[in-house]
Amino acid sequence: MAPRPSTSSELKRRADRIRKILNARYPEVAPALFYRSPFELLVATILSAQCTDLQVNRVTPGLFARFGSPIAFAAADLEEIEGLIHSTGFYKNKARNIKACSQALVERHAAQVPADMEALVRLPGVGRKTANVVLGAAFGIPGIVVDTHVARISARLGLTAHSDPEKIETDLMAVIPRKEWSAFSLRLIFFGREICAARKPKCPSCPVNDLCPYPDKTT
Repeated sequence: MAPRPSTSSELKRRADRIRKILNARYPEVAPALFYRSPFELLVATILSAQCTDLQVNRVTPGLFARFGSPIAFAAADLEEIEGLIHSTGFYKNKARNIKACSQALVERHAAQVPADMEALVRLPGVGRKTANVVLGAAFGIPGIVVDTHVARISARLGLTAHSDPEKIETDLMAVIPRKEWSAFSLRLIFFGREICAARKPKCPSCPVNDLCPYPDKTT
C-alpha cells in the first residue's frame, strides 16, 4: 500500500491536484445504471454487487416492467424475482434483500425511499456504499461511494492507509470538498476502469502518474 504524505496540508494539496486532473478528464459523470426513480436506483444498486452495470441494465427493464414499486416487490413471489435477476449472480440473496427491503419501505416509509443515510442503512441489503449511491444520484446529497475501484485507487494514490470502506470514506471526505464527494467517487470508478486497473494499471499513460506514490507501477 502506498505511503501517505507526511502532513495533512500536503495531502490536501495533492488530493486537490488529483481532483482537478480527474475533473478535466471526466467532466460529466453519472451512474451507469439505468433508473427512473430513487427506488429503481436502489434496486439496481443492490443488483450491481459482484455484477457489471451493463448486465444489471439488461435485467432491470423487464424486472421493473413486472414489479414497478416497493408495494409490488413486497407482495411478489420470491422465486419469480429470483428468475428475473438470475443472470446478475448471487440471485437468491439479492432477491431476498430486494423483497425484504421493499417490505421495509412499505412498512416504515410509506413505500418511499428515504433521503437519509441512517434510515437507508437500516434497510435489508443496504450498506453505506448503496446508500451513498442513492443519496448522491437520486437526491443530490453528496457522499463518498467506496467500491473496489475507489478503495484500490485511493490507496495507490496515498489518499488513505486503510482497507476498511468506512475508514476510506472518512479519509476521502477529509481531503475532497463536500460538494464533490459523489462526483469524485464516480471519477475514480471511471479512472479505475480506464487506467488504474487492478492487475495491469496503465501507469505510463496515467494523467496523475507524477502524483502517485504506488510502489508497484508498471513500466
